[in-house]
Amino acid sequence: MSTRSEDFAGLSVAMITPFKNGEVDYETLAAQVEFQIAAGTTAIVPVGTTGESPTLSHEEHRKVIEATVEAAAGKIKVMAGTGSNSTAEALALTRHAERAGADAALLVGPYYNKPMQEGFYQHFKAVAEAVNIPICIYNIPGRTGKMIDADTIIRLSELPNITMVKEATGQMDMASRVASATDLTILSGDDSLTLPFMSVGARGVVSVVGNFIPKDVIAMCNAFDNGKIAEAQAWHRKLFPLSRDMLSLATNPIPVKAAMHLLGRDSGEMRLPMTPLDEPALAKLRKTLVQYGCLQ
Repeated sequence: MSTRSEDFAGLSVAMITPFKNGEVDYETLAAQVEFQIAAGTTAIVPVGTTGESPTLSHEEHRKVIEATVEAAAGKIKVMAGTGSNSTAEALALTRHAERAGADAALLVGPYYNKPMQEGFYQHFKAVAEAVNIPICIYNIPGRTGKMIDADTIIRLSELPNITMVKEATGQMDMASRVASATDLTILSGDDSLTLPFMSVGARGVVSVVGNFIPKDVIAMCNAFDNGKIAEAQAWHRKLFPLSRDMLSLATNPIPVKAAMHLLGRDSGEMRLPMTPLDEPALAKLRKTLVQYGCLQ
C-alpha cells in the first residue's frame, strides 16, 4: 500500500547535536550530515529529543536547522524538529524551518500542559494550515505526559499536509489502527520496534542507532521491503542489543552521545540537566559495541 509520504520511507536519523566547550559544534554537525549522506539515509532529523532541543536556545534551535539544511545541500531530506507545548512557538519554529529549506517538520505532541484531544487537534491543525511542508506528528506519551489518541490522528489525517506519524507509544495496536484507517506514513519511534511496526504497515524509522550504524538499519528496512523476511529478522536480532542499550542504559540521548564518543565521532558533551553515563553503564555499552563489531 502506498502511503502519503513514501519519499520519507526507510531510515530517518534523529541527529545528535554536537557540543564543544558548551557551544554547538557546527563543524562536527556538518561532518555528521555528510556521514548520513554517504550512507544513503533517507532523511535527517535535527533538534528533536536526540538533538537535545530542550537545552538549546531558540536562536540555537533555528541556527542548527539552518546549518543542517546547508550541509544537506539537497542531497538528503531534512525533517526539522519544531514542536512545542505552545502553539504560537510551534508555529514560529515551523515557519522558520520552511523558510530555511527544510523538507518536512516533526512536531511532538504538546508536553507538560497535557491538552485535551480537541486541543491536540487544534494545535496541529493551526500549524499544518500555516505552512506548506509536510508535517509528521510525534506521538511519545512517555515524554509528553499524554497520548495523542488514534481517533485524533485519524481526524488529523484529513488535513493534506499532515502526512506522517512518528509512532513512539510502543503500542502495536496504535500503529495497526492508524495504518488501517489512514494513508499516513508511519515511522517507528523506537529502534527495537522498527521491524515489528513495519510488519503492520509502518514504512521505516526515525532512528537513534542510525547515528552510527545507518547502513545496517537501511539493510533491515530494504530486506523487509524486498520480501526477504528472514534477512530482515536477522538484522533485527543483530541490531536489538544496541537498540536496547540506547534506551535502557539511561535517558536518550545520554547513551548515544556516549557511543558516538567511544567511536570517535563526537565529543560526547551534553548540557545539564543531562549527565554522562556512569561507569557500569559505560562498560556495558562498550561491551555491546565490541560484540556488535563497531568498536575494537
